[in-house]
Amino acid sequence: MTVNPQLSSQSEGPFIQLQNVRKIYRTGTQEHVAVSDVTLDINDGELLSVVGPSGCGKTTMLKILAGLHEADGGTVKIGSSVANFEEGRDVGMVFQQPMLLKWRTITENVLLPAQILGLPMKAARNRAQDLLQMVGIGHASKKYPFELSGGMQQRAAIARALIHDPKLVLMDEPFGALDAMTREKMNLEMLRIWQESQKTIVFITHGIQEAVFLGSHCAVLSAGPARMADHFKIDLPHPRTLDIKTTDAFGEYVKRVYHQLGMD
Repeated sequence: MTVNPQLSSQSEGPFIQLQNVRKIYRTGTQEHVAVSDVTLDINDGELLSVVGPSGCGKTTMLKILAGLHEADGGTVKIGSSVANFEEGRDVGMVFQQPMLLKWRTITENVLLPAQILGLPMKAARNRAQDLLQMVGIGHASKKYPFELSGGMQQRAAIARALIHDPKLVLMDEPFGALDAMTREKMNLEMLRIWQESQKTIVFITHGIQEAVFLGSHCAVLSAGPARMADHFKIDLPHPRTLDIKTTDAFGEYVKRVYHQLGMD
């Protein structure tokens, strides 16, 4: 059974609902089950961190949410708490690599989705400058990607994902290629950007501490094919600082994830 994402304009219920979602990749006579059974609700304004081992199906789940893949079973409903959700228009994506066009300035890179969607460019340029200020690289708006560090390029990629004011932002291990110190700094910036933008964010990671530090909620996927091993609220105070990682409460959440992944 193939089930297309169902977009609803109802004002009640979770923003995203996944029920017994399944995805199978087929090559000739071979079948590979990438996602076996995922059931999950995500409310409007949450930052859901999704953690699991490499190859467990995290990216496949993200592609289903983005509308890039159809589910082969179960139901996917997006927009049930946000009116007039449009699958292409209302989704922004950030990948592990910034994927900036080297011949365009940072501002022009950020503006790319607005140009593709045919948005009014004067307003989009003003928004681009505001977003670059929000992500902390307003001073680099006229520079080219090669002139920026990896962390600064990823900030530009986040601004690009927000330029068309999407209701849902999907992030696929966006800090995975950064060095440890830059990654810690970007984690802090990610929380600030989330709180300022008030977007619903699904953040894929294989870093257990990163998942706990960033998430308002955390979903744990088992080794592939993906199934939902755990889903819980992270009741840690905001604003969060790196010191919170030394607390007992933080450690308990980390241990919970370790346990679900069979690593304790």
